[in-house]
Amino acid sequence: MTNTLGPDPHAANAWSRRRAAIAAAPPAERAALLAAEARAARRDIVRTIGHARLGHIGGDLSIIDVLTTLYNGVLHVTPEEPEWPARDRLVLSKGHCSCALYVTLARAGFISRSDLADFAADLSPLNGHPAHGKVPGVEFSTGPLGHGLSEAVGVALGTKLQAGSSRVYVVLGDGELQEGSNWEAAMAAAQYGLANLVATVDRNRLQQGARTEETNHLEPLAAKWAAFGWKVIEADGHDHGQLLTAYRSEPDGRPTVVIAHTVKGKGVSFMEDRVEWHHKVPTEDQVSQALAELAQ
Repeated sequence: MTNTLGPDPHAANAWSRRRAAIAAAPPAERAALLAAEARAARRDIVRTIGHARLGHIGGDLSIIDVLTTLYNGVLHVTPEEPEWPARDRLVLSKGHCSCALYVTLARAGFISRSDLADFAADLSPLNGHPAHGKVPGVEFSTGPLGHGLSEAVGVALGTKLQAGSSRVYVVLGDGELQEGSNWEAAMAAAQYGLANLVATVDRNRLQQGARTEETNHLEPLAAKWAAFGWKVIEADGHDHGQLLTAYRSEPDGRPTVVIAHTVKGKGVSFMEDRVEWHHKVPTEDQVSQALAELAQ
């Protein structure tokens, strides 16, 4: 196990070429290239969690299209210089889905893909929740739900006060919106006109043990965000074309929230929309079946 993680130049170069190809492609081809990258990332997630025997695979699979779109078509970041001052920032508020973030960072070259073998191992930097300072590209330590939006608001406000051009992106679980701290942060973001802040809600409608609406009603979710002063965009969270359009929409002086309608466990038939796969590890046979499905 390595406790010192650094960029992988070969993977970073490959990622740079993929980004260039995606940017140059016409819209339909661009979406297909992103979809292919997301399928490869899904396979990495399944292998990583299957090897570690630990993880939150359902949520990882529901947000990987969002992360793939952001890192391959939106974010201004550099794997070779993860602390580049002018970079965009991404906060993974639903930190229990760290595997999806680590896989995305590895495919972009922030770390080596071989590092994924240490996911969730004792004393591994690749913890079950992201830890800032241990993994290049991880901007904030997250895990306790309901805090990521507040962190993102603080960074976005600081950037605005310094007249910076970078943007702040935060990925939230829909279940964590039951935490009141999110709505305090949402009010503050609107109050300060944080047009450089973009939140994404992973709206898969499942949380640990139940459906979100069985626990605490979130609907009408879009209307609630709008009432808090946010620009609201709804999108299919597995449609890369829709996601790109949402993330590239022109700011209008307000913070933006993308409500990404997703399916927990997306891409693996026996995991899709099943609450037990919030925190369940596939058997060896199930790993093989999932990889077979994701190879198609």
